[in-house]
Amino acid sequence: MAKKYAFLFPGQGAQAPGMIKDVAETFPSARKVVDDVSSIINVDMAKLLWESDAETLSRSDNSQIAITTASIAIMAALKDKGIEPSAAMGFSLGEFPALYAAGVLSFEDVIRVVRERGLVMQKVCEEIAAENEGHAPGMSAILGLPPEKVREIADSIPDAYAANMNSVKQTVISGTFDALDKAEKAATEAGARRAIRLKVAGPFHSPLMQKAADEFEKFLEGVTFAEPRIPLFSNVTGKRAESAAEVKSSAVLHLTHSVLWTDEEAVLAGMIKSDGGEWAVLEPGPGKVLTGLWGQTDFGATLAAVPVNTAEGINSL
Repeated sequence: MAKKYAFLFPGQGAQAPGMIKDVAETFPSARKVVDDVSSIINVDMAKLLWESDAETLSRSDNSQIAITTASIAIMAALKDKGIEPSAAMGFSLGEFPALYAAGVLSFEDVIRVVRERGLVMQKVCEEIAAENEGHAPGMSAILGLPPEKVREIADSIPDAYAANMNSVKQTVISGTFDALDKAEKAATEAGARRAIRLKVAGPFHSPLMQKAADEFEKFLEGVTFAEPRIPLFSNVTGKRAESAAEVKSSAVLHLTHSVLWTDEEAVLAGMIKSDGGEWAVLEPGPGKVLTGLWGQTDFGATLAAVPVNTAEGINSL
């Protein structure tokens, strides 16, 4: 029986200057992805990926398209090696290369959609920052408290929201500046090991991003979503996505709803276990954040995830 692969695609924050340059130099199919993205959105992606500094790459309008390009380029190189996904899911932004991997969005559409998403989110975040004069909303990572306790704290504070269910050891809260101050204090008093204010442009995955969601929804009206060809999992529901209509709706809700990553991991792990076949879990994209989160689960101890973001790593598979 042939080995099956589950692909986990990373989200915003995974970007790094120079990412996947060696992959593009080694695999012509990966370089073609970079060039094709450049043609679709009229942006020099080679320059953005390999000549930008960290600050430039951190902007939503740059990081989202850069990470998506890198992930799809790696996927093209993996295909050259005969490795294709039998299941796919992505963390936050990573859900969009997952949609491409599952055949929900065409290559051109996923690039157009991610480009628009990044532009809309960057614009709204800049508006929020301008309105708040240095006290802009944002996100805080709470380490060392159970997710349900962090959610309880967020629910008790106006304008604070449990945004990312990263692992049993880490949950991210979005909120206004003052709400995050209160949440960090409450979490520390409740026994959190650390509360870290994140260097992000806005309060992602919370109702504070509703304006961005409204604009993004209008753009998606003209985009065709197909039925998933392989098992695909949703940040919004924490479960397997069942239809094109659900996926399209979730793509909008995604901006204002929590990322239920731990739920998705458990559902994927349960599917792998019940399948009975030989599986490998890969993280095709920059960084290794999702590999680390998978490793914090009980099932990660028996089936390790592997980051795949270099030519050497691809060739070793």
